[in-house]
Amino acid sequence: METAPRALVLRAPGTNCDRETAFALEAAGAPTQTLHLNELRANPKGLSEFQILVIPGGFSFGDDAGAGAIFACQLRHFLGDALRAFRDAGNLILGICNGFQVLVKTGLLVLPDDEGPLVSLTRNVSGRYEDRWVHLKARPGNCPFLAAIDRLYLPMAHGEGRFVARQGWILDGLNQSGQVVLRYATHAGDPAAESDRENNPNGSSGAVAGLCDPTGQVLGLMPHPERHVLPTQHPRWTREGLAEAPDGLQIFRNAVASFT
Repeated sequence: METAPRALVLRAPGTNCDRETAFALEAAGAPTQTLHLNELRANPKGLSEFQILVIPGGFSFGDDAGAGAIFACQLRHFLGDALRAFRDAGNLILGICNGFQVLVKTGLLVLPDDEGPLVSLTRNVSGRYEDRWVHLKARPGNCPFLAAIDRLYLPMAHGEGRFVARQGWILDGLNQSGQVVLRYATHAGDPAAESDRENNPNGSSGAVAGLCDPTGQVLGLMPHPERHVLPTQHPRWTREGLAEAPDGLQIFRNAVASFT
């Protein structure tokens, strides 16, 4: 593709990170449009005008039926075919925080079986909202968003971000297939233990912070890359200096670069 890919930020009632996400995409070089879910429902074919779809963070529909549950239900029933066609055409889908919760519940990341979902994102072990910066260890595999990325430092902010698998073999399988692409880590870059509340604040099984689908084209993560796209957003920039390329921005740049 000679021209930059076009990006769509899809919002719903309660979404509150759409403007920051659009800013990040524009900063990475992608012309970006924001649409309400109802607008895309009215014209599913409009999705074909874009190459990158991002479902941003927030509390969609108030998370009244569970984090991301209503948004995911609407996507499954009204836009499921359009989303699968979008992915199958070689395009990219990113879910951030609430967007990750949405992607998990749509089954786009991990297909459910006859008994229901294999994985979920549930309440933090602490029982409270966790808001802090975390270290992440990446295993990019075939995920374009994470190309050439080894480690990240990003903010997280959520009450339901603890990754759980229905059974242990499911998490083992996701690791073996390369779908666990981001894990909470220590300052040294080692994956954090499940009981390490300093580095794995929500108590995620396997320290899972982000998953991709088998194609690598669909990525969901709990931390917020759109909140670290300017050097001055780093919490210690006055002491450590300005980073040439903020960690979060690199994820969006990678998405754009995969089409150019």
